[in-house]
Amino acid sequence: MAGDTLRISNARLLFPGSGFGTGSVVVRDGRITAVGDVTAVPGEADENVDAGEALLTPGLVDLHTHGIERYRYDAGPGELRAAADRLAAYGCTCALPTLIGRREERFVAFVAEMAGALDGVTSASLPGLHLEGPFMARTGAGCETVPGDPGFVRELLAAAGGRLRVMSVSPEVGNILPVIELLVAEGVVPFLTHTGAGVAETQRALAAGARHATHFYDVFYAPPETDLGVRPVGCVEAILADPRASVDFICDGVHVDPVAIRMGLRCKGWEQVAMITDSNIGAGLPAGEYATPWGFRIRVAPETAARILPPHPLAGALAGSALTANRGMANLHAWFGGEYPAELLWALGTCNPARLANLPAKGVLQVGADADLVLWNDDFTPAATWVGGRRVFG
Repeated sequence: MAGDTLRISNARLLFPGSGFGTGSVVVRDGRITAVGDVTAVPGEADENVDAGEALLTPGLVDLHTHGIERYRYDAGPGELRAAADRLAAYGCTCALPTLIGRREERFVAFVAEMAGALDGVTSASLPGLHLEGPFMARTGAGCETVPGDPGFVRELLAAAGGRLRVMSVSPEVGNILPVIELLVAEGVVPFLTHTGAGVAETQRALAAGARHATHFYDVFYAPPETDLGVRPVGCVEAILADPRASVDFICDGVHVDPVAIRMGLRCKGWEQVAMITDSNIGAGLPAGEYATPWGFRIRVAPETAARILPPHPLAGALAGSALTANRGMANLHAWFGGEYPAELLWALGTCNPARLANLPAKGVLQVGADADLVLWNDDFTPAATWVGGRRVFG
């Protein structure tokens, strides 16, 4: 409600990318109004929390997620709301619900329906949609392979009513450069993915304004070796070599070997790397077997992700990520805690993805920022989560 105030005191404060401090955070009307050594709050706060020296951070930001637990975003507004209600339990306060793009008119109406549903969500911040496709070169998880169509993009933009935040495309798709240029002009961030493009195709897409690669290393194929003994160079190398390009990784240890993430950090620097979950049905569920809405069953376990079970012909194949945002952050600290300071690793899940999606009020602990906050237990589980200064978990 307007005028609501929150004070969290006696906290260890994370400033992503910068360092740590101690003190308090004061919130009014959903925004941070004071951070650090705060001696007084005008009037009485509506909620006072003694953090007991626990870690307080900005909420995690997930730019690429298809669902969580038993819910998937592209099943409609009801499941979008149900999924959003579960994000806070994993420390995620801001997400871009990711829909598989379709080149059909009914998809335009669906985008309008889903964009309209975002404003009704209060348990998480959902600033816009991420469309994965339809202009893809490799299908991956059911994406369509159709050439670029700026006219269709304009229809999607109109349907989304300003709530289309990201569109993922492949750099080698026919007529994709006008699509990328249109997205940039309209304030939509183009991501590159599902590709086996060569260097020249990738460089043209980067020059047109697509400066980010999502679920990097997954569905990024090397060109075939045509000259025996000469290692081919393609989209992966072009992205790693371009200082303008940033990347994100599914940090579950299954989709991407941590060695590849280490290489991304070395090549790009911590500022140009983000963590995503690419989560789907099964994420956050206890290890076990579960039915899916697609007619097959999956086995979910942290060490193997989500795998299709027999008698499906693709038994054993990955069925999306079972990663939650907090576990991705725990993995990053476990893998790289001896190489990188903790405040830099936290940036991969907070200020870095927020910056990539042009969300300057997210992922930071500073005056004027949105009061999306998480108080953490020692095991990377949230003790409490606030969205816009309102407690939504714990």
